[in-house]
Amino acid sequence: MTDPTPTHTQRGPAPRGEVERDTLVRWLNEYLNIGAYPDPSLNGLQIEGTGVIRRVAASVDTSVKTIQDAADSGADLLLVHHGLFWGQPLAVTGPHRTRVRTALMADLNLYAAHIPLDAHPEVGNNAMIARALSLQNPQPFGDWQGHKIGLAGELPFPQSLQDFADRVQKLTGEICLVHGGGIPQVHRLGIVSGSGAGAVAEAAAAGLDTLLTGEPEHKHFHDAFEYGVNVVFAGHYETEVFGVRALAARLEDEFGLPWQFLHHPTGL
Repeated sequence: MTDPTPTHTQRGPAPRGEVERDTLVRWLNEYLNIGAYPDPSLNGLQIEGTGVIRRVAASVDTSVKTIQDAADSGADLLLVHHGLFWGQPLAVTGPHRTRVRTALMADLNLYAAHIPLDAHPEVGNNAMIARALSLQNPQPFGDWQGHKIGLAGELPFPQSLQDFADRVQKLTGEICLVHGGGIPQVHRLGIVSGSGAGAVAEAAAAGLDTLLTGEPEHKHFHDAFEYGVNVVFAGHYETEVFGVRALAARLEDEFGLPWQFLHHPTGL
């Protein structure tokens, strides 16, 4: 006699190169430890799209252009450092509406990782820059609301400030702005990607001779010279391309997801 009870086929694990959105979001949230930082950015999934992820795009910023480029590339997920929401209600009007609508029309997921990606010890912006510069004995540095999000250490050998700036320029592709407030050699270095100009006093207190960061701020101009610390500004955008690229590559390693980086430099 045939058993009339219906059978249900259980779905096995997704093949490499495909992952359910919710599974991927949980993995990212845990890997980045997004709840550990009092970040004004809405870290995590900001716009929900298709339920299955097969391709990833990565970008520093979220704009109509990056969203459309991600959609045109066939991506199911756009991974960004600077998302759409920053701690305050924002009416869905004007350019913000266009951004949201473009993502929704493309059924594109938008995932943002701000401070958690600056600070991450493996794929963070500062960790990747430190690795590229062969920073030795890296230690937490760069206070942000009670959290150290940057790194400090020693270069393998002292080098002139000009040679160091040239090296950073080759790494980022951005012409560096140099405030030579300290000794003419670079050896003990602090790194804070993006908006780290306010870390000069902390660098001086830690005995560092040079701070590498992204963009300058007028209110901190005199700090370099009064604290006796060199500051090398390599661009907010260019010091923050490293994290999203490294994180996207990590997703490829973990889930087999192909990815591409959408490069839209701001010159800032």
